[in-house]
Amino acid sequence: MFIRRESFKQFIHFYPVITTLVAIQIGIWLLMFLTPMINGIIGVIGLQFPPIGNWIYQWGAGVNLLVQQGDYWRLVTPIFLHDPNGVTHVLFNSFSLVIFGPALEQMLGKVKFLSVYLLAGTIGNLFTFLMDPSAYYFSLGASGAIYGLLGLYLFMIFFEKHLIDPASAQIVKIILVVGLIMTFLRPGINIYAHIFGFIGGVALGPIFLRNVKPFSPYRNPIRHTEDNNFQFNPNRWNKKRLPIKQYGRPILWTIIVVLVVLGVFGRFL
Repeated sequence: MFIRRESFKQFIHFYPVITTLVAIQIGIWLLMFLTPMINGIIGVIGLQFPPIGNWIYQWGAGVNLLVQQGDYWRLVTPIFLHDPNGVTHVLFNSFSLVIFGPALEQMLGKVKFLSVYLLAGTIGNLFTFLMDPSAYYFSLGASGAIYGLLGLYLFMIFFEKHLIDPASAQIVKIILVVGLIMTFLRPGINIYAHIFGFIGGVALGPIFLRNVKPFSPYRNPIRHTEDNNFQFNPNRWNKKRLPIKQYGRPILWTIIVVLVVLGVFGRFL
């Protein structure tokens, strides 16, 4: 479920919602990160690039005081915003979405997948607002939504076992254990968003997983373009197939290790 075999173009075609979400959050982060740099360069000739990223940041960040004053959209918009002072935050969440999201987008469909993602993230932000009394507490990031997806997988593991294979279930369990440990060990983590986003994902399971078919790579056929002069290659069956089983598990464990390392050392980058 979590091994990606598609090309970049195929990934965009098969998983448009995930592609759009990643593009939005990376695009906004680039606006916030690069605008001061660009203005510093072109400022010498008297030009200024509009601080669009800063405007988005100020308008969308989750600030408890502003939510209390009626800015309720701030329970949703932080899902798309990330720390402008470090790249690991946005890369970690984008990478996690690319790994764990595709199977769910195929299984649920575009609308239901986007609904689960936004609802889980909003639930995490809502409980951040309700549980933290600090009026000036602010939060950013898609972590609550990501943990919501993991919560949906955990619901499968316990109540819809036919939707997830044992190897994928084991990976989800390991990621959840590591993620839970890092949630309480790393400073600056929105604990409420992680915990309640995860709980929200579990709670949404009975609603969104009804009548869902298991993930299958064969539902996304990867077509290989043939030469214009030859529509059929008589020797194609003699080609060696890629040994997915042999290389799949090492690749997957490498991905897990990278996620853990980013989580541990992200605050120093």
